[in-house]
Amino acid sequence: MVNLVSASSVSIPTQIMQQEKILAAIDLGTNSLHMVVVRIKPELPTFSIIAREKDTVRLGDRTPDGNLKPEVIERAIATLGRFQEIAGSLNADTIVAVATSAVRESPNGKEFLQQVKDELDLNVDLISGQEEARRIYLGVLSAMELNSHPHGIIDIGGGSTELILGDSHEPRSLSSTKVGAVRLSSEFVTTDPISNAEFQFLQAYVRGMLERPVEELLAKLQPDETLRLVGTSGTIETLAVIHAREKLGMVPSLLTGYQVSLKDLREILNRLRKLSYAERAAIPGMSDRRSEIIVAGLIILQEAMTLLGADSITICERALREGVIVDWMLTHGLIEDRLRYQGSVRQRSVIRTAQKYQVKLEYSDRIAAFALSLFDQTQGTLHHWETAERELLWAAAILHNCGHFVSHSSHHKHSYYLIRNGELLGYTETELELIANIARYHRRSAPKKKHDNYRNLPTKQHRQMVSQLSALLRIAVALDRRQIGAIAQVRSEYRPEAQEFHLWLTPSQPGDDCALELWSLDYKKDVFEAEYNVKLIATLETPKSETTLSAYHATA
Repeated sequence: MVNLVSASSVSIPTQIMQQEKILAAIDLGTNSLHMVVVRIKPELPTFSIIAREKDTVRLGDRTPDGNLKPEVIERAIATLGRFQEIAGSLNADTIVAVATSAVRESPNGKEFLQQVKDELDLNVDLISGQEEARRIYLGVLSAMELNSHPHGIIDIGGGSTELILGDSHEPRSLSSTKVGAVRLSSEFVTTDPISNAEFQFLQAYVRGMLERPVEELLAKLQPDETLRLVGTSGTIETLAVIHAREKLGMVPSLLTGYQVSLKDLREILNRLRKLSYAERAAIPGMSDRRSEIIVAGLIILQEAMTLLGADSITICERALREGVIVDWMLTHGLIEDRLRYQGSVRQRSVIRTAQKYQVKLEYSDRIAAFALSLFDQTQGTLHHWETAERELLWAAAILHNCGHFVSHSSHHKHSYYLIRNGELLGYTETELELIANIARYHRRSAPKKKHDNYRNLPTKQHRQMVSQLSALLRIAVALDRRQIGAIAQVRSEYRPEAQEFHLWLTPSQPGDDCALELWSLDYKKDVFEAEYNVKLIATLETPKSETTLSAYHATA
């Protein structure tokens, strides 16, 4: 049985806010930058949308080597500055921003985000494709009641398409595939109107790219279940506007819940493919920039619906931006309803990953408990990290040994790779990098700037965090050298006048001299001592006598 006390102890203690709060969420997408500003009502809890803003910046329009173009970066920063001003004029208390496919894949993506931070003092979280899918799911749940019935959710973006299977509970399947309306248009479309050859190629290409994620989604359905399909974001909303104008003679004030059949989608796509950019742009409800990519976007939707066996799709106007808001509300303890399970998504995702790589959870949980105990006892003296960093330390402690799944040799390096490239949900790309680095340095060499994984951390503060927290993890690992729980408790005292750090260890079994744990502490303490500029002195507390690390070392 895994003791999850240490896992739950990393949750952020928060007070339920009694006053309404204004929050702005920004999504840096491949095609457009979007912002939604909402008023959160914590007593319900829910939010209402105050304002929406959009600018088609085209981050996905990159150089031949994949970098974000200087002029695109300039446009993006100008737009973000304008968004900040609007959010400020609406008295927004907080701005939460995320970046997705285009920034994720660009070699200079992180430099761009650092430039945003330097020029605008705006932090933008880089999220993975799976994390993007999870937050899209949260956004849909904030607008639609799925009634415990399985729904496939498709979000067609500029650079990627997310497919989700959920039933108002925990998502059953989350995937992100590198097919998007901007990506396909820029890479494969050279004719205007699109030629039959390019159109047919796109259909075949998209079908091939979507086959595997669709198969994975359908595999999570029970034999007696039928799938309903929900569509979100610009391509699908534009389709709904065109369809409503033609069928109803007007566009509903609320598109959420509006349905389009696969038959009607095919008819609209076949008409649009025969028109030029300019002719498509003249269609009511179609913007100039959307007209350039709408055909590729609708091909993705057509092929997805065909593969999923869906004869219609229901539109939802909420997606990633609203999901960012729901995720913020969950993080701050504001949601107690059907979404409550999402609040612990990080911890549950770490445990699932540990199980996937056959980590001995009973052992890792002890290491995590030691690491967090040391963190708490040294906070404010040896270090000044807070709750967020404590949570990252817990995740690294649980997963530090997962590299054994690959090989015992250099398993700390394998742990870094598995964590960094795994499927941990709820974390930003920077947080994943930090967890992976902390785990990487639980043994062998201390962090060094010649190591790419350490040198490439975004800031000096991030490198200091890895150095200090990994030093704590090293000591925690030493305390369970035999992996039998020989040490029951650890208490510490920092004596600044002598630059000494004393550890008192209580053995679990009377008469156990814990010789191997004391030896391991002596072997691993150098990195800790150098990082914190102290001398570590460990003492084994027993009812009759005490054995110190220095005494043990002298006789070993």
